Amino acid sequence: MVDRKLYYTHNINPRVAVAVARHLASPVEFIRYEPMGADRDAFLALNPNSLAPLLVEDGKPRWEADSIALRLSRLAGGDFWPDAHAEDIQMWVSWSAHHFTVAGAGLVWHNFTALSWMGPPDPVVVAGIEQDFHRFAAILDQTLAGRPWLVGNRLTYADFRVASALPFAEPGRIPLEGYRNIVAWHDRLNAIDAWRDPFAGID
Repeated sequence: MVDRKLYYTHNINPRVAVAVARHLASPVEFIRYEPMGADRDAFLALNPNSLAPLLVEDGKPRWEADSIALRLSRLAGGDFWPDAHAEDIQMWVSWSAHHFTVAGAGLVWHNFTALSWMGPPDPVVVAGIEQDFHRFAAILDQTLAGRPWLVGNRLTYADFRVASALPFAEPGRIPLEGYRNIVAWHDRLNAIDAWRDPFAGID
């Protein structure tokens, strides 16, 4: 039997990995840790980035939420990242990583995460990030018009990945007003227990 552990924090990318594992009922042990704090030195050999998430299978480490999601999807049979739509899913994963989620995560960082030690954010910086967010949110909102999910009319990892900053929309002051298709789509995601509260029962 494979010894499989998923190390996580409560930040955006680890949240996605945990949500995937919970949704797929993946055979993993969940362990919360501090990769940039108390656990840093102990885990540098497994993840030199000192970040989460981290999947370790019989001692072999795998970093990065998207790689972990693909691995867990393959273990579950691939329906969450189906081969028939692999290229389309990868397109949205890349778009999220370079555009939509970059903007959303930037707002979360400046408006919420960094407040305790950096103080109020620079309004000029935040305004620029908001401009980027609106640019990409308009694309996503138009894409979601008339379809429930991003790829193949079914829930896939593309939905989890692109929505990854949205659970932090309120504290991060992500401006979702006017994007009714995005809001409705995320409401559908929030109907899924693993997405709505991935850390329930494992902390």
